[in-house]
Amino acid sequence: MTYRLLIMGPPGAGKGTQAKNVSADLGIAWISSGELFRQTIRSGSELGEQIASYINNGNLVPDEVTDRMVADHLRALDPRVNGFLLDGYPRTLSQVGALDRILAEYDAPLDAVIELEIPDDEIVSRLLLRAEKEGREDDTEDVIRHRIEVYHESTEPLLAVYRERGLLVGIDGMGTIDEVRERLVTKCEAFLASKNQ
Repeated sequence: MTYRLLIMGPPGAGKGTQAKNVSADLGIAWISSGELFRQTIRSGSELGEQIASYINNGNLVPDEVTDRMVADHLRALDPRVNGFLLDGYPRTLSQVGALDRILAEYDAPLDAVIELEIPDDEIVSRLLLRAEKEGREDDTEDVIRHRIEVYHESTEPLLAVYRERGLLVGIDGMGTIDEVRERLVTKCEAFLASKNQ
């Protein structure tokens, strides 16, 4: 079965870990925008140089550059045949529209959007613990709470779009990595089976 999925969730929710594991479980490609940025920069291409210049100057990579990078990757993959799990994209309403257009070229719309649900206080605890373990002095409680606020402000509109389309699958993100992974795969498979009936 081909799955075309997107995973969303607040910082510290474990999106990257779950995306990597779940894509392996389902036999589909894991497409992380962060990984794609790093790969594209390493390639030495013109696009890679553009991305590096934004990141090195402390700026966000503009939507049109990110859209182009993801579009190139999806076209190389052929989303009709090979499933995928997008992680870290889209992040803006503009990117939602760009992704819709990319997938429309292949008549290969998203099957489901996974939202990892975790209480804000749990995110703060997780990220403070990670900061302590990894020596991230910049990750103070105030900074973490600001990142959570930004996530809610910037991501709520995207979640609302996917909820309206009947694509949103909420997953309880509390528990061990394996517990969340099993919950995610089971709930996604059940959701997709019900859509295909």
